[in-house]
Amino acid sequence: MRRPEREPVGPGEESVWDYPRPPRLEHVDRRVVVEFGGAVIVDTRDVVRVLETSHPPVYYLPIADVADGVLTAAEGTTFCEFKGRASYFDVTVGDRVAPRVAWTYADPSHGFEDLVGRIALYPAPMDRCTVDGDVVQPQPGTFYGGWVTSEIRGPFKGVPGSGGW
Repeated sequence: MRRPEREPVGPGEESVWDYPRPPRLEHVDRRVVVEFGGAVIVDTRDVVRVLETSHPPVYYLPIADVADGVLTAAEGTTFCEFKGRASYFDVTVGDRVAPRVAWTYADPSHGFEDLVGRIALYPAPMDRCTVDGDVVQPQPGTFYGGWVTSEIRGPFKGVPGSGGW
């Protein structure tokens, strides 16, 4: 599939095609709330997002701001050419478990040190994720963890045929 045509961008909107590669991280003053199992498991304004060409932002939240007992270390790791080795967590509230839906970089690559002590979450398995009250839609596909909010324009990597973008 050839590179897609970018969607038009209006005032206050961002195109993922203006994000850099390699990605960059930025601290943002946004309130992020994550709900799972009928409970709020994170409510924070201490937010870092990673921006990469063709991807919606991935939000990294302080592990310290996650409700007690929600995160359990999961098996396995993956490697990102930019951020380094990621390790995973299951999210558990009551009898509900979402396996390997959160990840962290305990020792990230140079330039991504601000990710230490933070997790990212796949939004799809959560009951609800919001950014400043805007309900998040998950990035297409099951591999990437981007958060699509109303001000983000694509098209987004993750749809069928987008592997070569």
